Formats: sequence, C-alpha cells, structure tokens
Amino acid sequence: MILSISGVVLLGVIVFLFFRKDGLKLSHALVSALFGFYLASSAIAPSIKAGGASLASLLGGIKL
Repeated sequence: MILSISGVVLLGVIVFLFFRKDGLKLSHALVSALFGFYLASSAIAPSIKAGGASLASLLGGIKL
C-alpha cells in the first residue's frame, strides 16, 4: 500500500513538473489519468502491479 501511494505521488509530481515546465496541456494530463484508471481495471493490471513490485524490489536492493 505504501509503495502504491508513493508511486502515485511520484507520478503526480512528474505530471505536475511536465505541466509547469514542458508545456503539458491539461487535456493531455486528463487523458493520461483516464487511461491509467482504465488500465487499472483491465485484465493486465495484475501484471503491471507485479512488474512495479519487482522493479521496486530491484531498486530497493541496490547498495550505494
């Protein structure tokens, strides 16, 4: 759950930065958000979630 919330916050910050700096239009952000909600309710959502968890564990295991 914490990973999901932090992922949403991170993606929100990225979209905000694109909106402020790179000229992301509000309509593009809305379409991206709607696509995300549609994708979350599709059959591929568990695979995406598993891939995200795998990537998080990979990044978490990196020792600097």
